[in-house]
Amino acid sequence: MKDIGAPGKLTISSHQNGDDQLSVTVADMGIRLEPENVEQIFRAFFTSKSQGTGMELPISRSIIESHGDRLWAIPNTVPGATFQFVLPIEPSARQTV
Repeated sequence: MKDIGAPGKLTISSHQNGDDQLSVTVADMGIRLEPENVEQIFRAFFTSKSQGTGMELPISRSIIESHGDRLWAIPNTVPGATFQFVLPIEPSARQTV
């Protein structure tokens, strides 16, 4: 959001889905996410920022997938994007301690 040149707004919310999942939403009012870039932003080294590395979202998605779910993005109708993920509340059988 620092690239927009004005104060931004970041909203983080969460809620429990039933007894076994936690849903998390992160909405920002930064640079608009174009619909054609929704999946590209999760590819390593893809960035729309002059100082970006293109690694944050692919790493985040990998971490969330390793916990049994997924991370996705939705373009906002106003500038910015909304990112959502759902995680199991209890550890899955795939996890090792």
